[in-house]
Amino acid sequence: MWISRLSLRDYRSYPELDLEFSPGVTTFVADNGTGKTNIVEAIGYLAHQRSHRVAFDAPLVHEDRPAATVSALVNRDQRHATVEVTIQAKGANRARVNRNAVKLKDILGLVSCVVFAPEDLSLVRGEPAERRSWIDTLVVARNPRFASIITDFERALKQRNALLKRLREDRDPGLETTLDIWNMAYADSAAELVFGRQRILADIVEPLQTNFAYIAADARLERQGAHIAYDSRIDYSPAASAADCKELLLAALDRRRTTEIERGLTLHGPGRDDLSLMIGTHPAKGYASHGETWSLALAMQLAGWDLLSADAGSAAEQPILVLDDVFAELDTGRRQRLASRVTSAEQVFITAAVDSDLPDGLEGIRIDQSRLLQSSTS
Repeated sequence: MWISRLSLRDYRSYPELDLEFSPGVTTFVADNGTGKTNIVEAIGYLAHQRSHRVAFDAPLVHEDRPAATVSALVNRDQRHATVEVTIQAKGANRARVNRNAVKLKDILGLVSCVVFAPEDLSLVRGEPAERRSWIDTLVVARNPRFASIITDFERALKQRNALLKRLREDRDPGLETTLDIWNMAYADSAAELVFGRQRILADIVEPLQTNFAYIAADARLERQGAHIAYDSRIDYSPAASAADCKELLLAALDRRRTTEIERGLTLHGPGRDDLSLMIGTHPAKGYASHGETWSLALAMQLAGWDLLSADAGSAAEQPILVLDDVFAELDTGRRQRLASRVTSAEQVFITAAVDSDLPDGLEGIRIDQSRLLQSSTS
């Protein structure tokens, strides 16, 4: 898969920008603040319907404008489609495919992209929500129907928490009966999500280990191994299906019913789970060096790209790979190994502040600062 044209209208620093691309590597080399990250962020937004830099959409819209538009011509062998999203500063976003209005969920999967950026250090150092977001992005990328499942889960969780808070103040029997109903609705979507996450983890363990060992090849032997596992208060190991996960979750909700009512909060489910990351025999969080943290975060994203590429089965469906200001933080050896690893992708976008941040011998198309400043107001 590759993008041959990207158009931005009122997106961040760009009132208007049109760029044409070819397969292979494209590098954006420009000073910080000139808008290069805005471009790759927009590509990621088309794929995931969210930014990798901010939690909500308003900052993506150019100052004093009501909306921003991101449009790309996406190519898969002989198939071509123009995918467009209009991002509203206020209100609901809209989507179009080949100029025809569609639901936002219908464009999921039309652009497949894996983004690695400095923010991804939080995958290792950050809170559980960062790791849950990472795996859920992969779950949806692999099977877009999970976008609706996650929406259902979040709605059920919100309603269940509101009911638990009411029960904390009033143990009305009618409300308790309503809780039983919401337990079922919550468990339906939560179990699907848990099982989807666990299927991803089962498939990603090996590529994660392989990528980490390759990137960290110059580390001590005992520090070249990495592992990832699901971390939950519920032991899901006996589960062979989403239905099994549901039974285990409902049993946990029943056991903790009184405690949850007393606290007015849901204590079990995918919104409380985490991913356990290990380097060697130690937890990565709190033990990993800065270089190891970068290497593990890179390995996680590359493993995701490997997994989606294997699912695709051909370069025509292979995800686009984005490396946003990554090479500057790596030593020479890891920089070269990463470069040799990523250039096999059909299309790669790389940003860097200066040429010296890029690995030696990296070939491809270069877009420099003067081209970006022609359209940027920043």
